[in-house]
Amino acid sequence: MIKRNLFLSTLIMLIMACGGGDDYTYIPTTPEIPDDGSNNVPTISDNDLMDLVQEETFKYFWDYAETNSGGAKERYHPKDPGLNAEVVTSGGTGFGLMAILVGVERGFITRSEAVDRLTTLLDFLENADRFHGAWSHWINGSTGAVIPFSSLDNGGDLVETAFLTQGLICVKEYFKNGSDEEKALAQQADNLWKGVEWNWYTQNQNVLYWHWSPNFGFDINLQLKGYNEVLITYVLAAASPDYSIEKPVYTNGWASGGGIKSANTQYGFPLLVKHNGNEQFGGPLFWAHYSYLGLNPKTLSDEYVDYWDVNVNHSKINYTYCVTNPKGFEDYGEDCWGLTASYTRNNDGSLGYNAHSPANDTGVISPTAAISSIPYTPQESLKAMHYFYKNKDKLLGPAGFYDAFSPENNFWVAEAYLAIDQGPQIIMIENYRSGLLWNLFMGNEDVKAGLTKLGF
Repeated sequence: MIKRNLFLSTLIMLIMACGGGDDYTYIPTTPEIPDDGSNNVPTISDNDLMDLVQEETFKYFWDYAETNSGGAKERYHPKDPGLNAEVVTSGGTGFGLMAILVGVERGFITRSEAVDRLTTLLDFLENADRFHGAWSHWINGSTGAVIPFSSLDNGGDLVETAFLTQGLICVKEYFKNGSDEEKALAQQADNLWKGVEWNWYTQNQNVLYWHWSPNFGFDINLQLKGYNEVLITYVLAAASPDYSIEKPVYTNGWASGGGIKSANTQYGFPLLVKHNGNEQFGGPLFWAHYSYLGLNPKTLSDEYVDYWDVNVNHSKINYTYCVTNPKGFEDYGEDCWGLTASYTRNNDGSLGYNAHSPANDTGVISPTAAISSIPYTPQESLKAMHYFYKNKDKLLGPAGFYDAFSPENNFWVAEAYLAIDQGPQIIMIENYRSGLLWNLFMGNEDVKAGLTKLGF
């Protein structure tokens, strides 16, 4: 089915993105963090722990950003910092835009520092290759030229563009009433997102397509149909003042004419939607994160489902699966849980990539899964954060908690980072604490109009 193809395509692309051949062994760099000065298990309050996670994770998008553009690198490997150092990820850069706003609010950087960095970054995006307004998945940080993501994908990536646009809208709202310089930045962000030709990506059909290439057209032929991570794409396409889609595109595309609904339950929690390829336990947890960094699921219901319930139940099923631990993996339980797409441990011990989920559980925990789910499962997510902190000597590196680990395999750790995993942590913690990004995005007048148009 379409969804299965979508999931498999996403997985294939992410595997490529993360360099399946990585086989590095890294030495962690331990930042200065609170400790009780003894040899006991380290203790820290919930608030201090959230402060710590946000501040350390922020470094990915500030200290380790691509040098020329200020955009988010696809990946960062502390022991091999030159690896793909020029590869900017457009979706991860959108997450980075939002993370920078959190950095200002939390005092990690000044407002003027943020404006300087964001001006550089938006200038870069303005001059980068675009394809009917959409950015490519990967961009060369020095030249702004597309870096092909696959043999057919050397053009516009509408989903990555949606993740980037989500951040641009938040930047616009954050600075729109500021100084003259800030107002100019806000206007630039607004102009950039409004240049995306969302309706071009329908091929005059009632569905959005993921890719278009100037060389290969729509040959990838990947329709965006839920349920997965791409809801934000339809909302933004409807919100566009100049290149909008009509509701039938949403109804037939994302919602499959109502076929998105599911009657399945797991552990007593209704799934409510069909997680394509993962219809019994739900997909990897990033499906509950990426579209909802700015899009507030607390107030998000269409004629089919309530998306807050969808995400809460998805997270609780993932948690309960790890507590139940049917495969008997080491350390799985109430404080060690979270399955999502991330780096992974290959059978030979090398570094790979996998879309972990209850239906694809290899004994690898991804910290971003539990941390980024904190709005949905606050107590469970904080327990997991305390577990990660307890094991900080192994798990905490120069840009937050490392991407994945496996207690089952002598506490193997993927001592590396990915933009799309670090970003949701700082953003969703902030949404849980203050609602900052949700309030900015949902306060945008075009977004409001788009949601109304789609029947939310």
